[in-house]
Amino acid sequence: MNICMFTNTYLPHVGGVARSVALFAEDLQAMGHSVLVVAPVFPDDLQEERQEDILRVPAIQNFNGSDFSLRIAVPFRIANKIEKFQPDIIHSHHPYLMGDAALRTAWRRNIPLLFTHHTLYEQYTHYVPLDSENMQRFVINLSTEYANLCSHVIAPSRSVAKLIKERGVTTPIEEIPTGVDLDFFDQGQGDRFLQEYGISNSKPVIGHVGRLAPEKNLRYLAEAAALFLKDHPGVFLVVGEGPGKKEILDTFKKMGIEQKVILAGQKIGRDLSDAYSAMDLFLFASKTETQGMVVAEAMAAGLPVIALDASGIREVVEDGRNGRLLHAEASQAKFAKAIKEFISNPERAERWRQGALDTAGSFGRKESANRLLGLYTRVSEAYKEAREDAYELNVWDRLLGGLKAEWALISEKAAASVVALNTDDESS
Repeated sequence: MNICMFTNTYLPHVGGVARSVALFAEDLQAMGHSVLVVAPVFPDDLQEERQEDILRVPAIQNFNGSDFSLRIAVPFRIANKIEKFQPDIIHSHHPYLMGDAALRTAWRRNIPLLFTHHTLYEQYTHYVPLDSENMQRFVINLSTEYANLCSHVIAPSRSVAKLIKERGVTTPIEEIPTGVDLDFFDQGQGDRFLQEYGISNSKPVIGHVGRLAPEKNLRYLAEAAALFLKDHPGVFLVVGEGPGKKEILDTFKKMGIEQKVILAGQKIGRDLSDAYSAMDLFLFASKTETQGMVVAEAMAAGLPVIALDASGIREVVEDGRNGRLLHAEASQAKFAKAIKEFISNPERAERWRQGALDTAGSFGRKESANRLLGLYTRVSEAYKEAREDAYELNVWDRLLGGLKAEWALISEKAAASVVALNTDDESS
C-alpha cells in the first residue's frame, strides 16, 4: 500500500506529533509498505530532505516565537511528487496548513482521507496573534468541521474520542495510540547518565521529559517538585528544551535550591533512554495532552508516574497501580505530598514499577502499527466499493474533485467562524 502522510511538524522537530508520524512511518515501511511524508522545512533537516520518502516544502521558521514552522503554499511541488508516488490513502495529522493540502490531494484523486486528532488546538492559541475565547472556539470548530470532511478520524485515546464526539464529529472514529518501543526504553543505562551529570545514585531522582512550552503547566510542576525537594534529599532532572526552561530554574532559585534542579536539555536516542532510566519517579502536570507519549515511555522504562487527571493521561496512569492520578485542580502541596509518599514507601514503589511495566505492554509499537494498517485496509476497501464505477480518473474528474475540495475548505473555515462568533453573541 502507498500511504502519504501530511504533517505540520516532523523531525528534527521534537514533539508528540512529529514523533508519532515518524514512528508510524518507520513501522509501516518495515512491514513492506511505502510511506511518503509531506512536511515543512525545519532547521538542520538538509540530510533528510534528500530522502525519497520525505517531501519538504518551504516554511517560515519559528512562527510567532514558537518552535513550529508555517508552511508556504507550493501546490505544484506537492502535486508533482504525489503524481509520481500514486498514493492509495492520504493521512492528515493537522486540520489546517498541511491539512488543507492533504484534503485537496485526497479529493482530487478520489482516495480516502484519514485525520488523526493529535492535539487540543484551543490550548495552543497563545502562539497565534489575537488570542481570545473567539479564537479558541474557532480552532475547536475548525478541527471539528475538518474531521467531518474526512473518511475516518483517529483518536489517540478514549478521552479524545469522547471529547470530539461531544463537539460534533460525526465521521467514524477509531482509537489508536502511538506505539512505544518497549525494548528500547527498557534497556536504558541510568548509571551512565547519573555519572555524566554527577548525580549520586543514593539520592532519589524525580524527573520530567518533554517540550518546555507554556501549555505544559511547567510552573505548577516546578513548584510541586521544589516543595518536595526543599525539605528532602534528591534532584529534579528535566530533559527537554523550550522557553519554559527559565521558568523552572527561576522557581528553584526562588526556593533557594537551584542546585537541586538539573536541566539536561534535549535528548534523543540512547541518551533519552538513559535519562529515563536514571529517574526513580516521573512527574507530569500537563492538561493539554491527547495521549501523553512521554508518560507511556516513562512506564516502559519502569517508572511510576505522578500526574494530574487529564485527557490522554487517565488512559495510562491508574491511581494506586502504576502511580498517582491526582485531581486536575490538586494543589502543588498535594502533588509534593504524593512524591513524598512514593519515596518513603519502597515496597509500594516496587509494586508501582511493576504496574508501570505491565501498562506499557499495551502501548507497543507493533500493535499500534498493525491497528493503523488494519484501519487503512478497511477504509480503502470500503471506499473502493462505494464508487459507482471502477475507472481511472480523467482530467475533468480531477478538476471537479479539486473544485469540491476548495469549496469544502472555504465552507469549513466559514462555518467555524460563524459558530465562534454566534457563540460569542449569545454569551454577551
